[in-house]
Amino acid sequence: MATAKTIKSVKTSNTAPKAPANSPLIDDTAVKSRHWSSIAAVDNNSLKPISGMSAALKRFEDFVLGSIALLIIFPVMLLISLIIKLDSTGPALFCQARSGRNREVIKVYKFRTMYQDGSQEFRQAEKDDPRITRVGSFLRRTSLDELPQLFNVIQGSMSLVGPRPHPLKLDEEFKYIIPALSSRYAVKPGITGWAQINGFRGETRHVSDMVQRIEHDRHYVKTWSLWLDIKILFMTVLKGWTHKNAY
Repeated sequence: MATAKTIKSVKTSNTAPKAPANSPLIDDTAVKSRHWSSIAAVDNNSLKPISGMSAALKRFEDFVLGSIALLIIFPVMLLISLIIKLDSTGPALFCQARSGRNREVIKVYKFRTMYQDGSQEFRQAEKDDPRITRVGSFLRRTSLDELPQLFNVIQGSMSLVGPRPHPLKLDEEFKYIIPALSSRYAVKPGITGWAQINGFRGETRHVSDMVQRIEHDRHYVKTWSLWLDIKILFMTVLKGWTHKNAY
């Protein structure tokens, strides 16, 4: 009964939970859509994690396919590392704290795509962002900066397929507005996912951008199967490397 009352309240008032002043803008599209009502009032505990034999099968898939992919791509990764070092000062790789399964903090590996300025403040990359290096711009447009996350997959902190791991600050900004955000972490985050191949990736300037992403992530968790993972991987190879929001 409590959940039903909450949903009714959201649909009637068209308002969101109170958020800090620096939280993302709630645009009209998000407030008026049925997506906003459903995602704002959803029960975070309604998504069950992948467990038992399904979890073992998914881990086997990750380890075997991840290891094969790393062996094939490793020479390319070495070449990218060398080009990054020649292009700008700083390491080729960097680690960033992100949200993992059950909101556990994990260290995610990526190729460095920005100039080093010593700042630790998080700010989402924007189009024509001056912080991005020449090589970094190409890597981000083609998603090649994500290749080092194969180490995370083999290590076990990530999966090949799953919701993308968000920077901690990004989740902090949105969790006050979208209570269901935490439910996407019922499974391990992935290098690619159902939201990404459907175009919901990149900068989340408006709340509606994040709402759509979370709904696709929740759909993945609810309907997971080995076939769905294979389908997403196949679609990623075909069209998932580049996108207008990848910058």
